[in-house]
Amino acid sequence: MNSMFGMTHPPVGFGPGSQPDATEEGLEYLPMPSGMRVYEPHLPEVADPARAAAARAVLTRIHEGLVNWTAGEEIRIPVDDLDAPVLALVDEALGEGEVAVMVQRAGDRLEIQEASLAGVWRVRGFGDGAVRESLLIGAFPRVALNRAFTAVAPVVNGPAPAGLMNGQPILTELLDRSAAWRRGDAPHAVNFSLLPHTPEDLAFVEQRLGVGATTILSRGYGNCRVTATATPNVWWVRYYNSVDTLILDTVEIVDVPAVVCAAAEDIADSAERLAEILDALATDLERAR
Repeated sequence: MNSMFGMTHPPVGFGPGSQPDATEEGLEYLPMPSGMRVYEPHLPEVADPARAAAARAVLTRIHEGLVNWTAGEEIRIPVDDLDAPVLALVDEALGEGEVAVMVQRAGDRLEIQEASLAGVWRVRGFGDGAVRESLLIGAFPRVALNRAFTAVAPVVNGPAPAGLMNGQPILTELLDRSAAWRRGDAPHAVNFSLLPHTPEDLAFVEQRLGVGATTILSRGYGNCRVTATATPNVWWVRYYNSVDTLILDTVEIVDVPAVVCAAAEDIADSAERLAEILDALATDLERAR
């Protein structure tokens, strides 16, 4: 009888009309990222041909660096000796890209902004009352990595707090991976969004890893905030949607998370885009003469 009932009556909870109405109160979905940033060319205005020509000379050096760049290389272009108006024209042409970096240590600070041309980085160093400025071409500025894990030292001992569930084994895994990691190794990630844990677990792991000096914001499809811990090669990587809701919370063991790096293809595209800017600027200079 039961088998006959199962064969002649459709299963309950399936088919049209079986699911809740999306307009009913209480049915909610997590908002996904939106508002992706896209590349827009920047062309400085030629008000002073001499200054525009000087800016074009700097942009030409940047273009040469992009064309000749090889994986793992970093090319530095000093700009300390440029007049402020010329530097302003260079900045206008480069624009502002997705990735911003702050490196904060006692006595000095670095502010790094990726240009709208991926792989070109504007670096400003503040310390001892002086400002040091340069342009870098590369996947990610090494100076931000050299200082990343040197801020607040991690807590290495002490009693475990109450409320822990998986905090101790997670910490052990991260510390073991950090100690064994070597440059060129594949990244290792722990996903707190999928892993059962308590708020006490999260606070415990954060305290024991410490707080590093480098913080990175990538504003592409939503926001990604990357923070160095004080434990070598261990980074918090947190993704937020466009309304700033945390949608993915991970820890990565790697030299630098790939999400904030310019790929070789990106740098090749930047070389092509800068060539177009240089051509347009040359045309404007000819008209201004």
